[in-house]
Amino acid sequence: MQQSDVSHLLGEDGPFSKLVPGFAARQQQQEMAERVADAIEKGSHLIAEAGTGTGKTFAYLVPALMSKSKVLISTGTKNLQDQLFHKDLPIVRKALAVPATVALLKGRANYLCLHRLDLAEQEGRFRTPEMANSVINIREWAAQTSSGDIAEMTSISEDDMIWSSVTSTSDNCLGSDCHYFENCHVIDARRQAQEADVVVINHHLLFADMMLREEGFAELLPQADAIIIDEAHQLADVASSFFGESISGNQLLELARDSEAEYVTEINEDPNFIRIASVLQKLTQDLRLSFGVEQRRADWQSIAHDKEFKKSVLAVAEQLNELEKQLVPLAERSKGLESCYERCVELHSRFTKLTTDVPDDHIHWFETHKRSFVLHITPFDISEIFHSQMQTMKVVWMFTSATLTVANNFEHFKQRLGIETDNTAVWDSPFNYSKQAVMYVPESLPDPTTPEYTEAVVKKALPIIEACQGGVFFLFTSHKALQQAADLLDGEIDVPLMVQGDKPRDILLSEFRHHGNAVLLGTSSFWEGVDVRGQALTCVIIDKLPFASPGDPVLKARIDNMRKNGGNPFIDFQLPTAVITLKQGAGRLIRDVNDRGVLMLCDPRLITKSYGKTFIDSLPAMMKTRNQEKVIGFLKVKSS
Repeated sequence: MQQSDVSHLLGEDGPFSKLVPGFAARQQQQEMAERVADAIEKGSHLIAEAGTGTGKTFAYLVPALMSKSKVLISTGTKNLQDQLFHKDLPIVRKALAVPATVALLKGRANYLCLHRLDLAEQEGRFRTPEMANSVINIREWAAQTSSGDIAEMTSISEDDMIWSSVTSTSDNCLGSDCHYFENCHVIDARRQAQEADVVVINHHLLFADMMLREEGFAELLPQADAIIIDEAHQLADVASSFFGESISGNQLLELARDSEAEYVTEINEDPNFIRIASVLQKLTQDLRLSFGVEQRRADWQSIAHDKEFKKSVLAVAEQLNELEKQLVPLAERSKGLESCYERCVELHSRFTKLTTDVPDDHIHWFETHKRSFVLHITPFDISEIFHSQMQTMKVVWMFTSATLTVANNFEHFKQRLGIETDNTAVWDSPFNYSKQAVMYVPESLPDPTTPEYTEAVVKKALPIIEACQGGVFFLFTSHKALQQAADLLDGEIDVPLMVQGDKPRDILLSEFRHHGNAVLLGTSSFWEGVDVRGQALTCVIIDKLPFASPGDPVLKARIDNMRKNGGNPFIDFQLPTAVITLKQGAGRLIRDVNDRGVLMLCDPRLITKSYGKTFIDSLPAMMKTRNQEKVIGFLKVKSS
């Protein structure tokens, strides 16, 4: 594979120009494709930042398919994973006319489990009539699907609670002992992945595979020659969760429910067993209540010495021990109960580990949700672990995203992951930001820490929203500020107002595009992975610089640890992390060569603090103003 070959394929006379409507040859895309081809051929790692509009997906897919190598492509989100496999790869394969085979592989919780579907139907106890109806619909779909990928069932949200009842986890899978093993959708997806030349996975699956290798078990993923990491800016955070340990209240509840369901189905002799399983469910729910009513993330020590909490922890541990003893003789009589026994032993051990003292190099914390909780231990630093995995796997690693640098520097990204390569490249966006966009930092806003700040931001935003006539993303760094702004804007604007949480994200986005003149208020999930082109989005307003909350237990522990080791946590961690997040949020604005719009950054610290320049220098070079009338004039030109 010659570098000139991939460059030509993406050129004006290449096959993409004939196949893809509106395709335009871009020098940045061609150069990136050449660098990816060179890295695969020479076996050298590569870190590449490619600005919005570069076309980085085609830039790495073309050399991947042309290389005749086994390539894994890992994405940060399932949405991008599905887009790559169902939309982008078919186009590239058709354009190249190469015989390369491709496969899509997700974590097992994304595939229907026929055994679990049977159990759900046999148990027949559902919290709502809607859940019972969903099981009926899933059974009908089960007879038609070849992949079992739950993303096919668009009539049921992927967040619906019913899916946990009809999909498996590594805890409750029966493996080769399952009577559906030959028809297992997970096994079939893995088989296809083993045979394919290019496999599309996600970061969670990549790290799940790493952890299995670390523990000496068979890997999930096929051996590869190269791994391309898209949305690589998310990698360190995903790695931190996988290189630690956790246990959730839902895992304990599912163990109790599955034990009861398997017992009733297979044996059903002694009602005492059902009582023991039911008591574990009750005690797990009581443990959730002992954390307090509010949903929060906090340090373990903040609650560890509370008497009622300690009593609740002990009760769950004792009941796990009791269930384990009851399952010992039953495991010999049923494969399902044998699996429950093995899960009980593992969860009992993990629960004990996560409710006692943890190693000094880990952070001990918890988070509570409406009905559940999760206990965590997270390593302070994952750089050595990830570096070791890179060495062990002996493949070519390529990392790419639109947001990897801070002021054109990769050091923050490299240090967090322990990556040692100097083979790096940056391609700026081909969009003409100096003509297409204006950065507006309004004057006379109060300090962001003051109670009146959000109200002041909304007042500054109203004239801009009116001038835009809608088509606005209003992005917030907290749910509290979002709700306050929603209340303030209600009745104040003449265009549709949409608020995150009112409907699922994908539905909100679809309706936002359809309206063409709406104002959408969102927090973190709308800062990245969202693509709205044209008139439907002409203004992005960001309320504050996206510094992570200093009260977050993981961040607080990392800051304390950095200080203890002589580091500067603000310069070394907090600032670069916030810069990358801001770049993601700002990246929602210009998504096409014909887009025009305003990026309104409300935080006065961009001007008053020395670090403000670092944020501004990391964003595309666009016109800058603090004058509201100039912004309104720019928008009037747009609308005329």
